[in-house]
This record gives sequence, structure tokens and C-alpha cells, in this order.
Amino acid sequence: MTDLHLGLAGVGRIGAMHARTMVATPGVGRVTVADVDATRAQQVGAEVGAAAAADVAALLASGIDGLVVATGTAQHPELIRAGVEAGIPVLCEKPVAPDVALSLPVLDLIARHDGVVRIAHQRRYDPGYREAKRAHAAGELGWLHAVRAVTCDVTPPPVAFLATSGGLFRDCSVHDFDVIRWITGREVVEVYARGSNNGDPAIGEVGDVDSALAVCTLDDGTLAVVSASRYNGAGHDVRLELQGSKGTVVVGLDERSAVRSAEPGVGFPAGVAHTTFAERFAEAYRAEIEAFAGLVRGEPDELCRPEDAVAASKVADAAQESLLTGAPVRVG
Repeated sequence: MTDLHLGLAGVGRIGAMHARTMVATPGVGRVTVADVDATRAQQVGAEVGAAAAADVAALLASGIDGLVVATGTAQHPELIRAGVEAGIPVLCEKPVAPDVALSLPVLDLIARHDGVVRIAHQRRYDPGYREAKRAHAAGELGWLHAVRAVTCDVTPPPVAFLATSGGLFRDCSVHDFDVIRWITGREVVEVYARGSNNGDPAIGEVGDVDSALAVCTLDDGTLAVVSASRYNGAGHDVRLELQGSKGTVVVGLDERSAVRSAEPGVGFPAGVAHTTFAERFAEAYRAEIEAFAGLVRGEPDELCRPEDAVAASKVADAAQESLLTGAPVRVG
């Protein structure tokens, strides 16, 4: 299968980006998009060179070989189900469902139908994260004594989005929880979290925080610190530091890092910092869609399995609970 017909459900901000990437992916001959706003689907389709279906039912009936889901989280379970029941591979944006309880029936459905479903945690295809995983697996770092993960946006998304996002840990730090599990091969067993609101008071009014930190204990005793913020004026800052008994590696430390040295005479980094996640992970998003196209063709992949995505969501749930209670929370 060399001339794939891929479908895309949802053409909002990330969906429109996926549409452009899908059209340019080698081996993809045709892309059809659909959205609850049919006019927007037509507009995005025309902009990127894709066909537009009237709705998801029409999209599935158009003979697509694989489905990418980029709709709102509430629609993820039904669209995963639709793809699985249609017998086609599915790549769905994280998370599987709005919460872990709603995710479990989806996992059961996938297992019963022997479905091919992956969840879009794009950092697994970022070159820096992949090198960190390789170095750790090769023993070049020795045993890990500390893991530090950072995810900071330049400005917060609209408060209306935050009101339904599930909280900073579920919306943002879940990516860090996923790569920590993926790179270390360990499970997070306990989380202790704290948060603050020093920016827009409206964020607190909808039950979220604008900055937070979680101390995670892994099942071998290793400590991982995960921090996140909605207000990072220096730029979009995503980093991961693995400190081991033999060596240390840092993901995201390059000429476009959103940091600067306070030491006299040090000019690194000299580049302009990234401002959005799409810019920071452009290469990873391309590689992820290429990997999905390969999966549709029957090739092996390293995309995130649904059960791994749910495991990361469990950690995020524990972090949110700890944030509310002020106490450490065991991960179920």
C-alpha cells in the first residue's frame, strides 16, 4: 500500500497543522478532512490541498485507509470506536478520553476488536528525546539519581479552554509523565504536587493553576521533578534532564532554548527561542505522521500505545488530586 488515503477528524489549531503535514507525507496520495464545522473543513481542505467530507460518517465512508483524530477530547472515545469498528488504524490526539474511568471501556473495545490504535504523544519522535532514551538504554548515564522535566508555554490558552482542559497536569505535564515512563522504563508510584496562581485570576476561578510542580517517585526509588507554567515570557520551554551516576544529558538545550546564562561572557544560546509547541516540535510532528503512515502500511512503529497513554493520564490524575488535597497521592 504505497498510495494511502488518510482521513482527519477535526481541523482546529492542531488539526489544521496535521492536515498540512499529512498532505506532504511521503506515500500519502490523498487526504480527506471533516469537522463539526463543515465550512471550516472545506476552508482548511482548500488551503492544504485535501478533500473535505460533510461529516465524520461521510469521512469513514470515503474509503480511508487510516484515521487521525484531532477533535475535542470529549469526542475521542466515539471516534476511536468508529475507526476500530471500521477496521482501520487510528492515531488519536491525547488523551484517550476526558478521564481514566472513561478511557477503560475504550481500551476494552480496542482489545475485543484487536484494533490498531495509537495516541499522539509526539515527543517520542523528537530527536532529543530519542537520543536521551538511547543513551539511557545503552548505560551511558549509569543509574539515574534525578530526572527533571519542564514544560512552559509563553502565554496561557483561552480561559474557556482551561475550564474544560482537566487542569495543568492533565493538559500539559501529561507529556512529561509519558516520556519519563517511556525513557526510564519505570512506573510512577507516588506524586506530590503544588501549584500557584500569580497571573490571570480567571484561571484560578475556573479551578486551574498557572504554574505547578510535581515530585514523582518511580518504582525503583528514582525521583523525578516535573514543572509547568502558562507564563514563560522567555519562550516556549520544553526540556528534560537525566542525571546519572556516569553522565548527564539534557533534551531541549540548543541555540533556541528559552534560557540564558547569567555568567559573564557566555553567549549561549544565541538563537531566538521558540514561541509555540508547534514550532518546537515541528520535526517530531512530521515524524509522528510518517510513522502512522508506516503503521497503516503494516510497518513496525514506536508510537504511544493506548494503555501507555492511560498510564500517563493516571499519573496526571494523581498529580491533580495531590494539588487539591495538598498530600502525596499513590498512583493507582
